[in-house]
Amino acid sequence: MKELDKKHLLNTECMTVTGKTVGENISKAVNRNPEVIRPIENPYSQTGGLAVLKGNLAPDGSVVKRSAVVEEMLVHEGPARVFDSEDDAIVAIKGGKINPGDVVVIRYEGPKGGPGMREMLNPTSAIAGMGLGSSVALITDGRFSGASRGASIGHVSPEAAVGGPIALVEEGDIIKINIPEMKLELSVSDEELAERKAKWQPREPKITTGYLARYAAMVTSGNRGAILEVPKNN
Repeated sequence: MKELDKKHLLNTECMTVTGKTVGENISKAVNRNPEVIRPIENPYSQTGGLAVLKGNLAPDGSVVKRSAVVEEMLVHEGPARVFDSEDDAIVAIKGGKINPGDVVVIRYEGPKGGPGMREMLNPTSAIAGMGLGSSVALITDGRFSGASRGASIGHVSPEAAVGGPIALVEEGDIIKINIPEMKLELSVSDEELAERKAKWQPREPKITTGYLARYAAMVTSGNRGAILEVPKNN
């Protein structure tokens, strides 16, 4: 915290449980091992490990672990390979149907679509296992665990189950990823997306009884933390 304060990245006036402000608490802190806690003038990386990407494919944001993305995939453009479930995507990946340069899109795995937003470690592992880790990107409204690697972009919001743009992607659409510029774009015109949106219909819920049905009815997209909220029309 003392290192971060050198660039005024903290609100040092905040009161803490010690009865003193953050600034008072860290005023005498000493960095005894700059190889463990790197000085802010010599950071391990100039950016954080995560990046939030936005664009017409993820108006409310998406998240990528940029520290796990190989250099050649930081900027990538390729055709969408669209799957409406994690299981279908894994069958295609392991079946050799995904090619270098493709962008695998896995949707309807978000908080409402899942329901429950299961993590997508299996498809990322399958992509790496097929030798495609440095040439194929993965985009999903589901989530990733800390073990994810490669150009794996999750938490796409709004999710497919509520008609977010990820629900409108069609096989072969060109997707542009630019992690340094924090962009995630679908190369489809606004007019075309509007036409697709007008034709889109919500899918039948996977679960219609019990707590998960209640959860699916009330949960928000990943950008809001998948919190539960009473629908405004009720």
